[in-house]
Amino acid sequence: MVTDTEGIVLRQVKALGGRRMISLFSKKFGKISVGTNMNEGGRNKSALSVRAFSYGRYELFKNRDNYNLNNGQVLKSYYSLGEDLDKYMAASYVLELTDRVLPEEMAQPKIFLLLLDFLEALDKREKKHGTLVMAYIIKLLDAVGAMPILAQCASCGNDSVLEAKDKILFSIEEGGIICPSCADEAAKEKERPLIYKEDIGIIDILRYFQKQPMTAFEKIALDESMQQKLQLLLKEYISYHMDIRGLKSESFLQI
Repeated sequence: MVTDTEGIVLRQVKALGGRRMISLFSKKFGKISVGTNMNEGGRNKSALSVRAFSYGRYELFKNRDNYNLNNGQVLKSYYSLGEDLDKYMAASYVLELTDRVLPEEMAQPKIFLLLLDFLEALDKREKKHGTLVMAYIIKLLDAVGAMPILAQCASCGNDSVLEAKDKILFSIEEGGIICPSCADEAAKEKERPLIYKEDIGIIDILRYFQKQPMTAFEKIALDESMQQKLQLLLKEYISYHMDIRGLKSESFLQI
């Protein structure tokens, strides 16, 4: 069966016999593994389309459970991200995280458009790219249904917890904000509960980033100290709730 789809190349690895396998986030089929004999170092347009950071249209041949690339056409090249080390590390982290989050062969149009918006915003941004990464992570969590609970205590369900904002805590393990009494109980049960004080405006940041489109972050930048705290919180949250850790590009987060 021959079919075609728009897609974003997440990564590429060498396979046996000089072939390559690309992890393609396709708009039509979701994340799929595609085999190809094309070399990204080639000069033809199809060869350019198999590079990471490529957004293109791909003609595929599916044989049973395998996809093979017939040809590809670049719709938008983000190769220039590789010319700026900070942009490259930001994009590499986002692509690697997305690759780990996405299930195989399940269309995710919302995340597909989110990733395109991220690459476009990163391409235009001149500095402090970490804020874009934080925005992408939060919006990705929202898209996959793993967003932290922010409207009530994630442990007991008490919705009056927001009335005493100076006493709110954020629990990694409970998956959101918790009231002081639940925090005390957690502290009794565990030597080091993964709980953060709400002194960094974490609720406001998470809510704002969740609601705003990616284009709104082209010029917004978090304070460096606040960004580091948010990075640590999100890293532990993703590790605990999504079992994603040890990403090769994680050094970008500087934690």
